[in-house]
Amino acid sequence: MDFDFDDRTRELQRTLLGFMDSHVHPAEEVFDQQLAALDDPFAWTRTAILKDLQAEARERGLWNLFLPGDTGGRGAGLTNLQYAPLAEISGRSGNLAPAAMNCAAPDTGNMEVLHMFGSPEQQERWLEPLLAGEIRSAFAMTEPDVASSDATNIATSIVRDGDDLVLNGRKWWITGAMNPDCEIFIVMGRTDPEAARHRQQSMVLVPRDTPGLHVVRPMHVLGYDDHEHGGHAELLLEDVRVPASNLIGEQGAGFAIAQARLGPGRIHHCMRAIGVAERAIELMCQRVESRVAFGRPLSRQGVIREWIAEARVAVEQLRLLVLKTAWLMDTVGNRGAHTEIQAIKIATPKVVQEILDRAIQVHGAGGLSQDFPLAASLAGIRTLRFADGPDEVHKNSLAKAELARHTTGS
Repeated sequence: MDFDFDDRTRELQRTLLGFMDSHVHPAEEVFDQQLAALDDPFAWTRTAILKDLQAEARERGLWNLFLPGDTGGRGAGLTNLQYAPLAEISGRSGNLAPAAMNCAAPDTGNMEVLHMFGSPEQQERWLEPLLAGEIRSAFAMTEPDVASSDATNIATSIVRDGDDLVLNGRKWWITGAMNPDCEIFIVMGRTDPEAARHRQQSMVLVPRDTPGLHVVRPMHVLGYDDHEHGGHAELLLEDVRVPASNLIGEQGAGFAIAQARLGPGRIHHCMRAIGVAERAIELMCQRVESRVAFGRPLSRQGVIREWIAEARVAVEQLRLLVLKTAWLMDTVGNRGAHTEIQAIKIATPKVVQEILDRAIQVHGAGGLSQDFPLAASLAGIRTLRFADGPDEVHKNSLAKAELARHTTGS
């Protein structure tokens, strides 16, 4: 087995590492300061430092790396296996690096949806400005009134009325919706309650300025407003009317489109999470070498060394599993890699959460503060155990497949 990356990946790794060291990491504190000075804390795309970083990323060929396969010149055309280690590097500064390279969620998933399923008119109107970083977007699926871990429960109604579609419902945890530069929402709702269970849902493009679309409030994650990602929001849709041509794909394809969107998103999240873990280990090692307790450096305490060793082993295991998943997605497709996609989604956030918890512990009370990135990272990683499906749903599905594999024909 060959565990090496190809020449293009290695070159992009070198370029991205140089960009991180020379531009992204030095900009983190500046970004926070500029964001705090804005009238709207969710308008992160309007900070001067981010615009500078985006220009530099374009210059270095680090723009739209996420879009896989034949992009028609729209992206870098990398495979999942080529992009995976780059996503990991960007995860070391997860609030800034992905945005600097136009590789931040939820825009990445929305661009993939439009790239795969959008009409030429939809691509020209919405995909092109998203790829150019001129606007932002949001993906509106989750709802407060139903168990959205089962996407077939989605209750928002989409009713045909002549040449229009009329939407009514409530959504929440809609990432990016608080950003004033978020101009388009992809809304998932129910178009035919009488159809087969997985053909009842559709996806519709809803411009932000459409009458009846209300951004009700921002939502906090463990006390953080997540303004660096444009915030999570609750939405209310009251007789929202859009042209029927705003339907993405065909009526009833919403569930299938959601699955196509979430597969690549899960691997992106997991690779960035490994980058979070790597930075946590780095900070942990630096901290324990510099702090003395009971007459000797913390680095000489047995329990600390145990934590560091276990973290290293865990990260190496996660990385191999994620890279295997990326390889399978490239070679047999997302459906063929379904088991591995579920496995990385179960394992990665949980393990990285444990590493962050220990990194916070060795930082003492400082680890809970804004002086280190660990507490905010913990909130973000804990969120991943819900995002794109909660742990329990993936475990249940994975166990069913495993049971079937061992009991079929018995």
